[in-house]
Amino acid sequence: MLNPTARVLALLELLQTHRHLSGGELAERLGVDRRTLRRYIRTLEELGIPVTTERGRHGGYRLMPGFKLPPLMLSSEEALAVSLGLLAAEALGMAETTPALDTARAKLERVLPADLRQQAQALSENARLTLPAARTPGDERLLGLFATATQARRRVRLDYEDDRGQASRRVLNPYGLVFHGGHWYVSGWCHLRRDLRSFRLDRIGEATPLAAGFDRPREFDAAAHLARSLATLPRAIAVELWLDTDLERAVAELGPHIGLLTPAERGVVLHGRTDSLAWFARQLIRLPFDFRVVEPTALRDELSRQAARLQRLARAE
Repeated sequence: MLNPTARVLALLELLQTHRHLSGGELAERLGVDRRTLRRYIRTLEELGIPVTTERGRHGGYRLMPGFKLPPLMLSSEEALAVSLGLLAAEALGMAETTPALDTARAKLERVLPADLRQQAQALSENARLTLPAARTPGDERLLGLFATATQARRRVRLDYEDDRGQASRRVLNPYGLVFHGGHWYVSGWCHLRRDLRSFRLDRIGEATPLAAGFDRPREFDAAAHLARSLATLPRAIAVELWLDTDLERAVAELGPHIGLLTPAERGVVLHGRTDSLAWFARQLIRLPFDFRVVEPTALRDELSRQAARLQRLARAE
């Protein structure tokens, strides 16, 4: 059975973990009555920990917004999650956050109990995540700006330069951020094009949050939208194939960005575009299932050339 001090600490951990809990929920989780709960709340307040009480039908308790509480109380699973998150951020190669990662890791290890501190240090020293590092210097200011604007549902005015060097000024309703292929993207509604668009953060010059707000589509998936956008870029050569497999396996082997994969009778249809038939043929040669090129004929010729090259190499061995 927990003693009163342990229950007060358990109450503090619950308030840290949840933004808002009713008195009934807290009392039930702690295994005490409402009167005892109120005594524990007063104990926290006497320790200088501000607890906000909200009365009424939907009332309850929460820590005062903005209150910073040292030391942070983490379970072993939470400590592991935070440690892995720091490793992931380090693996992304965002240079401007490196000092912050080091100090955050030091603070985490300083406040953890000995067994959890040892686990966090072991992960830091021995675990490595092979994530794609950022190909261009990361702009953490823009990342934070768009994350905040997305959360607050505020429009952003931005200056953008596309891959052809053409500059434009846009107003964007930012719906979400995605890290893909070494680059950060922000996706949302572009008021200039009056359509959904994705923008690479390293191609954004200046960005300014605006006072105007917006409503975000409830079912919008920024990662799925970016995948469709990359798969349908206006490249020079259109390709169409029939794949002798199911959709799940096609995505697993080819990835979601090579083109639009659509289930069809007894297979999957791939519609895509490419600037290099040689590159596209190399993606197809490694497939473990059969396929048929619908168009263009030049892709069949490229596949034949690469197949002949592989036969020559095999004979040479």
